[in-house]
Amino acid sequence: MQKLLVCYKWVLDEQDIKIAGDLSLDTGRAKYKISDYDKNAIEEGVLLAEKHGAGVEALTFGTEAARQSLKDALSRGLDKVYWIGDEAGKQADAFVTANILAAAVNKIGSFDLILCGEGSSDSYSQQTAPRLAGLLGVPAITYVQQLTVVDGRIVAIRKLGDCTEEITVTGPAVISVLPEINKPRIPGLKQVMAAAKKPSEEIKVTDLGLAAEKLTPKVRSTSLKGYSMDRKKVIFKEANPADNVAKLVASLAQEGLC
Repeated sequence: MQKLLVCYKWVLDEQDIKIAGDLSLDTGRAKYKISDYDKNAIEEGVLLAEKHGAGVEALTFGTEAARQSLKDALSRGLDKVYWIGDEAGKQADAFVTANILAAAVNKIGSFDLILCGEGSSDSYSQQTAPRLAGLLGVPAITYVQQLTVVDGRIVAIRKLGDCTEEITVTGPAVISVLPEINKPRIPGLKQVMAAAKKPSEEIKVTDLGLAAEKLTPKVRSTSLKGYSMDRKKVIFKEANPADNVAKLVASLAQEGLC
């Protein structure tokens, strides 16, 4: 294994998003961040690269705001980041995203392994990795909770409900990882400063040779609202904790919840 690529997304930080009285989302003061799921993908790529002496680069697609992600991404151990900032990123669904990423990969060059998060922390469609693999004509392995490379072969443990599945493939392949696969590092001052000296390269969508239909979303978001939950706020105050539990269970059973 000589070269790895990690795909990540620059998204709004959900903790900064406020819900207004009409349930509309107020993102006016929301900052951006690398999607939490993609941080796991970056970490796994860097760990594999460190273990096998490979190079590890990243690719991100979004609006012009994606430029802001470069320093953070590079401080996490990546060698280089390719970024695509285009107006198409505003309404891009998994169809458009996969088309652009695949075209960019073909332009950049071949990789032994491409890693993605299982989903992004904004839309979480879980479609980008499988679509990307299909477009590149390579195997896709999803829901991966453990990943190793043995004698040039990729061994992945997938989490499927109440069981696991072991898959072995010869690269190149596209793999989407679960959050439990690792704990992403927190870059220190030294890593942040070193990131400023690492290379990044912009790729223009217009240079990818994609037809207009490949840049037209299949799914469009017309509105987005917060979820309103009305709680009954029933409090059980029996002296004996066991009595409180019994009343809680009886109340839930009465409402058909258990």
